[in-house]
Amino acid sequence: MSTTKKNKLTIADPTLRDGSHANQHRFTANDIAVYCRAVSKAGVPIVEVGHGNGLGASSLQVGLALTPDSEMIETARNSLTGNTKLGVFMIPGFATIKKDLAPAIEAGVDVVRVGAHCTEADITERHISYTREKGKIIHACLMSSHMASPATLLEECRKLETYGAQGVILMDSAGYFTPVEVRETIHMLVSELSIPIGFHGHNNLSLAVANSLMAVEAGASIIDGTAKGFGAGSGNTPIEVLVAVLNRLGYETGIDLYSILDSSDIAEKQFIKVKPETDSISIVSGLAGVFSGFKKPAIRIAEEYKVDPREIFVELGKRRVVGGQEDMIVEVAIELAKKANHQ
Repeated sequence: MSTTKKNKLTIADPTLRDGSHANQHRFTANDIAVYCRAVSKAGVPIVEVGHGNGLGASSLQVGLALTPDSEMIETARNSLTGNTKLGVFMIPGFATIKKDLAPAIEAGVDVVRVGAHCTEADITERHISYTREKGKIIHACLMSSHMASPATLLEECRKLETYGAQGVILMDSAGYFTPVEVRETIHMLVSELSIPIGFHGHNNLSLAVANSLMAVEAGASIIDGTAKGFGAGSGNTPIEVLVAVLNRLGYETGIDLYSILDSSDIAEKQFIKVKPETDSISIVSGLAGVFSGFKKPAIRIAEEYKVDPREIFVELGKRRVVGGQEDMIVEVAIELAKKANHQ
């Protein structure tokens, strides 16, 4: 890899959003305040807060949040200092413009990310337009982006660019990608589009840092990372490692290394009770291409029905299940249990 000085990268930190998957959406207002102050000191450009599935997602189906969206946003807004921007994530269907997006923007959100399955960019048009009208930064996220061909991803990204998205983030929601796949896909998108391209990695196959670096080398300019990799399943790209390696390679992030190391240590003391790890279930989840956030409910349901959680993931992968279809875990577990009883 080249060590020539490159253009400045934007590092986005969704610890207080994707990390919500890892602690059953139990962030307190104090957790948010402490971490926001720490990463502001480090100079992190964007900090994202909220339920793991974004605005309006708190529910029995995907998990009830301890702290309401409005309180999380208000606390973060009051705790962030310097040039650190406040971001939120939303998925149409969980969130609506009137009930969720409009109040978030009114409360002082700077950056909105609207997510859709990688082949369903169409559902984001109204949300992108509304955010642009309000003068806020809008990025679109293509979730489970491994489930579409590069040509399809390009087609979806062109739609998002037409709608007014100011950046597109490829989310490797299952930690499925390899570095070569990331390089080829990101390079194609950067070559064909005029808006910034980003990458959000998961660590199911222990490739999150490598994939993020390859995305940068291929031209991505927005990269996500979380404290200690705190996030769904086996976790995300650890931001402290990401920044350290990017600094070594000569990239400008605007983030102070020692301060981001400190903020990750603070997160570990404050709310990271169990650090993410690449265990057998996470590996199978990655190989199957199934959303990392299914890990905890799959383990719980597998125990209830006395089946192997890895087999649940294999079957979910065959069915191409995506985030938001958590009810399929029970259906698969029941079928596996019946099959085992008839053998």
